[in-house]
Amino acid sequence: MKLLSRTRASTSQSMLSGAMILTVSMALVKVIGFFYKMPLNNILEMEGRAVFSSAFNLYSPIYAIAITGLPIAVARMVSERVALGRFRDVRAIRRVARDLFLLTGVGGLAGMLALAYPYAKHIATSGLNALPAILMITPSIFFCCAMSIYRGYYEGLRNMIPTAVSQVIEAICKLVLGILFATLCMRWGAAEYKAKGTVFGMLAENAGAAEKLLFSWAAAAAILGITIGTVFGTLYLMVSHTLRGDGIHRAQLVNAPPAAPAKKLRHEMITIAIPMVFSSVVLNVTNLIDTANVQRLLLGLMEKHPDVIAQIYGEKGNADYMWGIYNAMLDFRTLIPTIVTALGVSALPAISAAWALKKKAAVQHTVNSVLRVSLIISLPAGFGMAVLAKEIPYLFFEKSNPGMTQHAWPILLMFGLSTALMSISAPITNLLQGIGRTDVPVKSLLVGAVVKITFNFILVGNPHINVKGAPIGSILCYVAIVSINLFALLRVSRVKLHLRSILWKPLFCAALAGAAAWATKGIISVVAAKIGLEGRTQTLVIVVAAVGAAVLIYAISMLLTRAVTEEDLEMLPLGEKIAKTLAKRGLLG
Repeated sequence: MKLLSRTRASTSQSMLSGAMILTVSMALVKVIGFFYKMPLNNILEMEGRAVFSSAFNLYSPIYAIAITGLPIAVARMVSERVALGRFRDVRAIRRVARDLFLLTGVGGLAGMLALAYPYAKHIATSGLNALPAILMITPSIFFCCAMSIYRGYYEGLRNMIPTAVSQVIEAICKLVLGILFATLCMRWGAAEYKAKGTVFGMLAENAGAAEKLLFSWAAAAAILGITIGTVFGTLYLMVSHTLRGDGIHRAQLVNAPPAAPAKKLRHEMITIAIPMVFSSVVLNVTNLIDTANVQRLLLGLMEKHPDVIAQIYGEKGNADYMWGIYNAMLDFRTLIPTIVTALGVSALPAISAAWALKKKAAVQHTVNSVLRVSLIISLPAGFGMAVLAKEIPYLFFEKSNPGMTQHAWPILLMFGLSTALMSISAPITNLLQGIGRTDVPVKSLLVGAVVKITFNFILVGNPHINVKGAPIGSILCYVAIVSINLFALLRVSRVKLHLRSILWKPLFCAALAGAAAWATKGIISVVAAKIGLEGRTQTLVIVVAAVGAAVLIYAISMLLTRAVTEEDLEMLPLGEKIAKTLAKRGLLG
């Protein structure tokens, strides 16, 4: 029993430590991305942001189809072989993966080039103005596939550092080069129009036409920074693997059984990947159809109900403006779920190994740990976003886009309240993939797709609701997906959830933190009115004070309810010392 306990703790610690590395890197990437998109929104404004988003709306599904499945299949196969001591198989898996990834990279690149013109002409609200941005991001698909060779391999070995570092390199290049290119593009294009009446050699009939051309090329310039980031991320992984290897020792290779034939490994890899690729196809084709549908509905509203839209949005009321607002709020919606995704990525090799070795206790522990930590992170963040739904868009967008806040905050409120639901979706999917049930996410996505498209058609098509109906469709989609996937995970794995530690304690503490943020917001507003503090300065003080109060109350309540465990703290720097101190005072669960 002691040996089992030590093994389970060691496995969990390895999984959570890897999760911590990826979580920190994803948080850093999101912070960098925040400092990328916020000034970018000011440079491009909502119309330019619509161009930027149009390029990503085509890129995202093709990118996901090209890389989804194979990295997870590689990570699962590698982790299982390591657990069984088949280290020659591990090396062979990487070689097989390299050939498959290069093939998907070329296919994704060709797909983007083939769809670029018809998508820009017939679907994007920005029309052919989106074409330069689409072409600028196209090469990154190939380099992302090349990166995935290494990321899936190292994640299977439970070494999350290469993935984390490459992500940060991508983000830094995106920030520095993207903002620089976009700024220079706007400056040079405006100067050329003033001097010659053209924008990068293209004749602009009037100032409005010149502005559209400027936004088109500035969005493409910003996206070029992203593409260059994928190039540098790929180079880092290639050089790192060449210089440092994969950590497998010669003795492990000598004592390992002969490697399985490449044909057999390729067949296994494809067999594992196909349901996930199909799942990705369903999700991303659905998203593409849904994106096209929402944009068409918005254009339809402008044709059929221009008076209603003008009454709601004023003189800026157009399809690009509404679409730009929605996509600006998506940056906040994806913030926490993207960070929490790291938990599922780190858990996949751990649960795959435990499932292969039929260690039921380890499977039980991994599932409970992933869900608990996911909710510990996402619940307070979501409540805080909901409480500050008016202040956040005002702070970051009102100066460059006056009046935007009143239209943006209802969208952000809905996203905030559903953050926890969206955050646990990806980890649950990873856990299902780890136990070999890659078919379940496909089925749940089909159901979710029908729900999303149906409700978007009903709500977005209503001129009084318009783009504010899009978040409702997304939330209902996640309700369907999470419900189906969680039910299947518990039924197949026979895991029993410890709801008190997973849900009720974090929910109670998060509610207290949300209440603290709300009370602080009210108090600061009253005090600010008396001392004459107003505008963005007042809003900044409210946000900082409310977040500080929420974090403090959440930390104290988590300790008092003993919702924090020793394993949670061991992920942190000096975590063991902190854990011993708190354990002596009876503050750990």
